[in-house]
Amino acid sequence: MDRAKEHHRSQREQWEIRQLDNDLLQQRQSERDRERELKELAEQRLLLADEHDVSDLQFIKRNPHIKERCRAPIASLDCMEEFSAGSGLSGLADRAADGGGLTKEQLLLAGLTHSAPTAPLQLNRTANVTPGLRYRNLGKSGLRVSNIGLGTWPTFSPNVTEEQAEQIIVLAVESGINAFDLSEAHSGTRAEVELGRILTRRGWKRTTFIVTTKIYWSTRSEERGLSRKHIIESVKASLSRLQLSYIDVVIVHKADPMCPMEEVVRAMNYVINQGWVMYWGTARWSPVEIMEAYTNCRQFNCVTPIVEQAEYHLFCREKTELHMPELYNKIGVGLMAWSPISMGLSQSKDDSTIQLFSRASFRNKYSSFSWTEDETAAANKEGYGWMKERSQPAEESRKYSERIRELNSLAERLGCSLAQLTIAWTLKNESVQCLLLGASNVDQLYESIQALQLIPKLNVSMVQDIEKILENKPTRPPMVSTLALR
Repeated sequence: MDRAKEHHRSQREQWEIRQLDNDLLQQRQSERDRERELKELAEQRLLLADEHDVSDLQFIKRNPHIKERCRAPIASLDCMEEFSAGSGLSGLADRAADGGGLTKEQLLLAGLTHSAPTAPLQLNRTANVTPGLRYRNLGKSGLRVSNIGLGTWPTFSPNVTEEQAEQIIVLAVESGINAFDLSEAHSGTRAEVELGRILTRRGWKRTTFIVTTKIYWSTRSEERGLSRKHIIESVKASLSRLQLSYIDVVIVHKADPMCPMEEVVRAMNYVINQGWVMYWGTARWSPVEIMEAYTNCRQFNCVTPIVEQAEYHLFCREKTELHMPELYNKIGVGLMAWSPISMGLSQSKDDSTIQLFSRASFRNKYSSFSWTEDETAAANKEGYGWMKERSQPAEESRKYSERIRELNSLAERLGCSLAQLTIAWTLKNESVQCLLLGASNVDQLYESIQALQLIPKLNVSMVQDIEKILENKPTRPPMVSTLALR
């Protein structure tokens, strides 16, 4: 009898602890929502200030006694640190001080033009500042990356020449992007080889850019998996192809159920101790696998992962919005999001049907761990032809078509494209420290970068309108007491 009472008391205490933990997470989330609302309100006030006929500089000159009071709103913006570090805003500020007539709103949104509602956002290409570009710490590490990075899968695809790829890289660097993501699974070794040539030819300082590359996928079976042998050999080969002395972040692409987690974390710790790698992270790992890696790192005194690369867009939200904030607060794992505009949107000429292919729906394509050559060879031969087999059912497709048409109408009201709206909506989530964008030509990358100017326009009411269209906001299931189940 005493043992049963003790058991019930223990279960009750555990349930209370979980309840307190859940309440604490909800409180933190509400505080972050409140801070975000205050920031949006401040940004709206700055945008509305442009409606006045007299500029702030002229007003200050005529009223010098309130100069200090007018300076406070700009000093309170959290983005001024990132803008001032970009070396271009200081020039605009100097011009304003010399009587150039630039208001504080123009300093914040330099180059934003109010074009026709159906035209994408445009920015004068001679500008030295990318409005909205910020630099954030990746996870809880000291590594600072731009809030948008360049995913090089389409950049180094077979239909893009080396000259075109170099133009894309140069535009990214000139726009302030400092993160470049590579993977053997996407474009083979060509991406690392050509990026290494471009970086060497351009002669940029090593401290000005961040390179992330991946380990795991390869078309040759003897190089697949996460064994210590394969990890060390992959890192050495990548260093040789990139012509670099070290790699900033090595991403472990998918966990290997055939290899002990201890071996993985010890191998990553070894390459970091050798100076070949600065940090390491994961991609497409479940929260349980990330926690297992973190626990092993703490147990064996190894370097912990700092980032998880996860799919995140309007129709794939659960992992990023429910689990990644918790992983960040508890163990310091940040988030690099991918696939904001590669959702597989294909629209027919008559605008009657719109198909949506989310990469998350393909997660079972390589679910087998037999690692046979036939599987990967077939995948390479058929390319993306198997997408047709994974399309959504007719009813789901119709719902997606309606939602996309409504999002298109909303994007037209904002004066942008649907792709730009998707990028801005993704970056609106503060959990996303770096968003990886792909581009196969200069114009595509340029148009995607301009989506940064949309972020201040996505206020609370606009986000609510998007939520009403999507109707897919993820929620946590209610906690059930074990005592209630008895």
